[in-house]
Amino acid sequence: MTGYGASVTDLANGKYTVELKSLNSKFLELNIKLPKAFSDKEFFLRNECSKLLERGKVMLSISADVTDAGSKAATINKDLFAHYYAELKGIANTIGDEGNNLIPVVLNLPEVVKYDESSVSEDEWKLMLETFYRAIDNFQQFRGDEGAVLELDLINRVKSILDFMALVERDEPNRVPAIKEKLNTMLADAVGKENVDQNRLEQELIYYIDKLDITEEKVRLKSHCNYFIETLKNKDANGKKLGFISQEIGREINTMGSKANDANIQRYVVGMKEELEKIKEQLLNVL
Repeated sequence: MTGYGASVTDLANGKYTVELKSLNSKFLELNIKLPKAFSDKEFFLRNECSKLLERGKVMLSISADVTDAGSKAATINKDLFAHYYAELKGIANTIGDEGNNLIPVVLNLPEVVKYDESSVSEDEWKLMLETFYRAIDNFQQFRGDEGAVLELDLINRVKSILDFMALVERDEPNRVPAIKEKLNTMLADAVGKENVDQNRLEQELIYYIDKLDITEEKVRLKSHCNYFIETLKNKDANGKKLGFISQEIGREINTMGSKANDANIQRYVVGMKEELEKIKEQLLNVL
């Protein structure tokens, strides 16, 4: 599920910033970016995110913009610098190179330059943690607002399916007379009206119409739609459950379409399928 949340704590000499972004994902995929001074807190933050965030591809970014000159001071390991420089100078002499630009090269070698990034105090960590929890609250609020919009959209689409169902029920009584008239016309054209056995025709019609009966599908479809709305309003995370219910709704709609044998009802079924596809797309965003 998509989401965004951020929080900033202003300090006397800078600020702490916590930002969370998420994209859709079936599971919680957490990527954390921390200042080096807070690196030992990563395990704790990861556990907290696992408790508070249900799923999504989440990027947690924490920055400490502190203007303390001491925290940015760098020291050079002189012994290591001299060792690297001598080694490179010797190589340069061997290959006949003057080696005039070795100092920038040596400064970029591992462990030559070290930055003084001392560990944070308990008070500093407390401030950062408060910023983190506020960002989480803002993130959850963003998701909640998005969820409310999704809920309304899904309810309206399920109701649209039920509206199509009402049209099916309105037109369904016309199916049997239409089928009977069509068969009578076909038989009359084939063998002549006077040669049609009406008793046998009625028996065949009862069998044929029973195969086309969609009463069970209508009842189950209504039940699934009502259950979908009921589950949607539940405060627990029911994204997967809603996905299963939508599959059952689709099964009843498909069966109804295969039995319809009526142009108008087929159009209503197509409308139901269109709404259901939009529901399935939206369910990818639901926890």
